[in-house]
Amino acid sequence: MIPLTQLPERAGVGFKAEHAQDIFGAEPVVGWFEVHPENYMVAGGPRLAMLEELCAHYPVSMHGVGLSLGGGEPLKKNHLADLKRLVDRFNPAMVSEHIAWSAHEGLYMADLLPTPMTKTSLSQLVDAINSVQDFIGRRILIENPTSYVPLPQNSIPELEFITEVAARSGCGLLIDVNNVYISAHNLGFDANAFIDAVPGDLVGEIHLAGHEEDANPDDDVLIDTHSRPVADPVWDLFDRLIARIGRKPTLIEWDNDVPSWDVLAREAALADRHLEYTAGAQLEAAS
Repeated sequence: MIPLTQLPERAGVGFKAEHAQDIFGAEPVVGWFEVHPENYMVAGGPRLAMLEELCAHYPVSMHGVGLSLGGGEPLKKNHLADLKRLVDRFNPAMVSEHIAWSAHEGLYMADLLPTPMTKTSLSQLVDAINSVQDFIGRRILIENPTSYVPLPQNSIPELEFITEVAARSGCGLLIDVNNVYISAHNLGFDANAFIDAVPGDLVGEIHLAGHEEDANPDDDVLIDTHSRPVADPVWDLFDRLIARIGRKPTLIEWDNDVPSWDVLAREAALADRHLEYTAGAQLEAAS
């Protein structure tokens, strides 16, 4: 199996077609880009042409949203074949997916629904990850979920669950720090303790994003909206993580209420400053 490929240890952003004119033909201002492969599972046309142009100038990560790894059902052969075609053609620096499910008995739901954290679902998830890795010939990363309510059937703590999945399948971890913060707030666990226990040797990438409070004022719930700048407490958790495990490729996710390119580029530049400051502090502490 092809080993985990490294993205630059810099900030990247999600590629949006509306930013193409600002990106192509300009001096690089971000380290890399992420795309959702499902947006490019087409026979041809302008989407693939844009992806071709993007891959010619930047490292690219493919972050899937539709494999339904945590659904416990056989993976869709057509989806796997489409993903492999993209991976073979564009040779992304990284491939990743969510610990979630989005399909059941032929019905597809356009959402990332929570996977129960049980022994049975753990084994099913490992089998699904192995199927993907074997099929595309790549090691992948899996992303920790966002939680809003505790699932009554859960019997394994989240970090133990995802670490065991990685150990059994040989995949890596994509740690979404915003997801950790939201889940800790919504479920009542200690976000700092979670971050402190993340096994750094398994982390291949980090995600940062903005969130919002639930519209119902009676609910003390945070929603993972990807619609605003990264919140200060999430930056604090990010600093805490990279101070311990070192610099990692870090994505700014902004998928709703997408701002102009200059706003998104400034958020990536801020992430780069956090990475640079932490690296400098580590060197100073070691000297």
